[in-house]
Amino acid sequence: MMSLNRSIFLSNAGISSSDRNGSVLTETTRKDVRDGAGSSSSAIDADSKSTVAPGGPHDVYDEDAATKEQVVTPWFVSVASGYTLLRDPHHNKGLAFTDKERGAHYLRGLLPPTVVSQELQVKKMMHIIRQYQVPLQKYMAMMDLQESNEKLFYKLLIDNVEEMLPIVYTPTVGEACQKYGSIFGRPQGLYISLKEKGCIHEVLRNWPEKNIEVIVVTDGERILGLGDLGCQGMGIPVGKLALYTALGGVRPSACLPVTIDVGTNNENLLNDEYYIGLRQRRATGQEYAELLHEFMSAVKQTYGEKVLIQFEDFANHNAFDLLAKYSTTHLVFNDDIQGTASVVLAGLVASLKEVGGTLADHTFLFLGAGEAGTGIAELIALEISKQTNMPVEETRKKVWLVDSKGLIVSSRRESLQHFKKPWAHEHEPVKTLLDAVNDIKPTVLIGTSGVGRTFTKEVIEAMASFNEKPIILSLSNPTSQSECTAEEAYTWSQGRAIFASGSPFAPLEYEGKTFVPGQANNAYIFPGLGLGLIMSGAIRVHDDMLLAASEALAAQVTQENFDKGLIYPPFKNIRRISAEIAAKVAAKAYELGLATRLPMPKDLVKHAESCMYSPAYQTFR
Repeated sequence: MMSLNRSIFLSNAGISSSDRNGSVLTETTRKDVRDGAGSSSSAIDADSKSTVAPGGPHDVYDEDAATKEQVVTPWFVSVASGYTLLRDPHHNKGLAFTDKERGAHYLRGLLPPTVVSQELQVKKMMHIIRQYQVPLQKYMAMMDLQESNEKLFYKLLIDNVEEMLPIVYTPTVGEACQKYGSIFGRPQGLYISLKEKGCIHEVLRNWPEKNIEVIVVTDGERILGLGDLGCQGMGIPVGKLALYTALGGVRPSACLPVTIDVGTNNENLLNDEYYIGLRQRRATGQEYAELLHEFMSAVKQTYGEKVLIQFEDFANHNAFDLLAKYSTTHLVFNDDIQGTASVVLAGLVASLKEVGGTLADHTFLFLGAGEAGTGIAELIALEISKQTNMPVEETRKKVWLVDSKGLIVSSRRESLQHFKKPWAHEHEPVKTLLDAVNDIKPTVLIGTSGVGRTFTKEVIEAMASFNEKPIILSLSNPTSQSECTAEEAYTWSQGRAIFASGSPFAPLEYEGKTFVPGQANNAYIFPGLGLGLIMSGAIRVHDDMLLAASEALAAQVTQENFDKGLIYPPFKNIRRISAEIAAKVAAKAYELGLATRLPMPKDLVKHAESCMYSPAYQTFR
């Protein structure tokens, strides 16, 4: 990869150097590169007959002699060196540059004389980050590091994943999005607003990387459990893609974060002088649909059919429609609907080793009937159908949902949104969650409501009254929106609950036993799923791939984990877990005839590991 600095001009005589501190490309050159002239080969491979402009090698803009009538080839290539190299996050190594590299790349005098290892840099950065008491300060320090030394950022995150995951993603990323305008510094990702309607393809071509494999896109309308944050939702795609690289090994240069800005209905943001998005109410209807369709078409045209597009934090009314509309024409995945479902199903499958029976033996009750709730419910029904050969219409009857109006029952069918109708079973109307628990007597209680402290003491005590080991999953994010805390779940169930949450809770002790709450974090699933799709060249996402990912994750839970109350494996092993998930997803893609990278590798796990990005520093010539 070539980057700006150390100008090298092409001429008949060969390659000669110019200004050591670099130059800028002419507009013609930028257009040539953007249009693909430089995307498949370096400028060194350009026409060997290219000539230096008459103004001489130091006349980099052809200002002295070039005229409109003269035909010139404006190509030039530059190699990162000197001060610019230290400002290039993709290649910067800071004090880890060796003496030989400092001499070869004009770094002498620009760095103190000492040379340190990457390991020592990680140790130093962790020491600095741990000095901060406020999580948002730690988040900002990590984002600064990502923008200054990419490999060190990922090395630190991989080596300290359990400590740093809550910083770069939930719950801290929620606060970061709320304050994104105030902490905004260097822009990350692409912002596509209504102003770009009609020229989105051109906007995508402005992105410097051309070989994009994963796009995470949001419109910011439903950020975690925090509501409409508009353009400031960019923190979510940036954070998700950092995890694609750190946990799943997808190359950073292959990742593109995108925010679709159609306005916001958040009055506080519209009146905030630091807000970075369009200051207008949200566009809806045809205007919204046309912008999204142009984006989806432009992505396919620019990056091809095998680019994975992950929808993130769209409101219910758009999330289901977008997934249904584009799942047959694009490689699309909704993490809120499908990723959450897959990770929760994995936890349920794993928990069966503790509570006994099969999924079909259990009854499931949800508080929350939005994207996450209905997505999880459907995947549970599909897995039961797969295990029992019963029609999915029948297996859905094992699953009950409660929304803001009470238990979803058949008498409410006409007034229900379309995605809730499959869950309208025959039953008398029930208004409260506690009444639903007492009537349905579920073995599994799952919270996806986005409303904190709704699993009250009475609800959990009721669950414990007719279950020896009640399974209680409090999945809403961030921590403030969790339906109950780990302490509440264990205390009110007399230490008998099998508990997991969406955001992390610290280990705690109850009656002499230490419990380590599990986290049903989507980060267990989507990095490995994405890697599996990429390495197989899949062209569509199939439900069987999500089931395969769930089964692969559940298989990683050991008896030692169960003894601590965990239904998910520790995150410290996440790269190995992601490789196992990727292998199962890829195998399913080949089985379904959806893979395009042929032939299929003999050992998919080893192949997955070999495809993973390494954050170790490279040696420069």
